[in-house]
Amino acid sequence: MGSPGRWFVVAGALVLATGVAMGAIASHAAGRAPHPDAARLLQTAVLYQLVHGTGLVLAGVMARFGRTRWLSAAGAAFLAGVAMFCGSLYWLAFTGISAGVAPLGGSSFIAGWIFVAMHAMVAERA
Repeated sequence: MGSPGRWFVVAGALVLATGVAMGAIASHAAGRAPHPDAARLLQTAVLYQLVHGTGLVLAGVMARFGRTRWLSAAGAAFLAGVAMFCGSLYWLAFTGISAGVAPLGGSSFIAGWIFVAMHAMVAERA
C-alpha cells in the first residue's frame, strides 16, 4: 500500500466518511453551539470537506494512470485544506474561537485544483 494513488484514495474515503459524520453531528449540535452562525459554518465546512474528499479520491484514481509531482502536490493541498479550512470552521462553530487559518486552507484548496490542472497538462506528455 505504498503508492501515493492508493494513499489518496484511502485518505479521501476517510475524509468523506468523517464529512458525513460531521454533517450528522452538525445537524444535531448546531443549535447548541456557542457561535451564533454555527449552522452556516458547519454546513460550509461539511460541504467543502465532501467536495475535497472527492478531489482526493479523484487524485488517487488519476495517479493510477500516471503520476506527476503536480498530482502529489494536489493531494497534499487537498489534505491541508481540509485540515485548515474545514477544521477552522468546525473549531469556530463549536468553541466560538477563531483559529485564523481558514484563509490558508481555502488557498490550499485553490492550489490543489490548479495542481490537478497542471497534472492534466503534463501527464499526456509524460
